[in-house]
Amino acid sequence: MLNRRQILFAAAATAASAALPTIALAQPEMPSARQILRSLEAAPRRAVRPENRVTIEQFKRRPELRRMAPSIDIQAINFAFDSAEILPSQYGKVEHIASALSQLMRRRRGTRILLEGHTDAVGSYAYNLQLSQMRARSLKNVLVRHFGILSYMLETVGYGEEFLLVPTPHESWENRRVTLRRIDDFVF
Repeated sequence: MLNRRQILFAAAATAASAALPTIALAQPEMPSARQILRSLEAAPRRAVRPENRVTIEQFKRRPELRRMAPSIDIQAINFAFDSAEILPSQYGKVEHIASALSQLMRRRRGTRILLEGHTDAVGSYAYNLQLSQMRARSLKNVLVRHFGILSYMLETVGYGEEFLLVPTPHESWENRRVTLRRIDDFVF
C-alpha cells in the first residue's frame, strides 16, 4: 500500500516525465568553494556582545539570531526521494563545501558551523523534521569521514518544513536544501 508521500511523488514524477520534451527543469547550481567561503567569512548582520552569547541549543531555537549569522543555502546536493544518504556521485559537490570549510578553519581558529537540514512541505511535519535532521547529520558524516573536516567544528540541526523558501504545500526543490551558518560569533 502506498503512503501519501509515495503517491504524490509518483504523480509528480509522471507529470515531470510527460513534460520533459517541452520543459527543461532547472537544476540548482553548486556554489564554488570561493562563494561558500566568502558567504561564511562575512561579518554578522549585527554584532553580538560576549555577554549576550548563547548556547548552541539556544541558538538553534532563536530565528532572530540565525538570521544575523553569515550563511549560505546549498540546494545542489541531491538526496534520493525519502533518503538521507549522500551518494558518492554527490561527493564532488560536497568537496566544494569541504574546501571552503578547510580554508575557513585556517583563517579563523575556533570557527563553528551549523549545518541546517530543510525539507519541502510534502509529508507530515514530524516526518520532515526527522528527515531533515538525518540529512544534516549525513552531510556532517561525509565531511568528517571523507574530507577530514574536524567534527567539533560542525553542529547539526533539522528544521523540516519550518523555514520554507517557497511557501507551498507541494513538492519544491528550492525548499530541499542544507544551510551552512557560521555561528562562532553567537555561541560560547
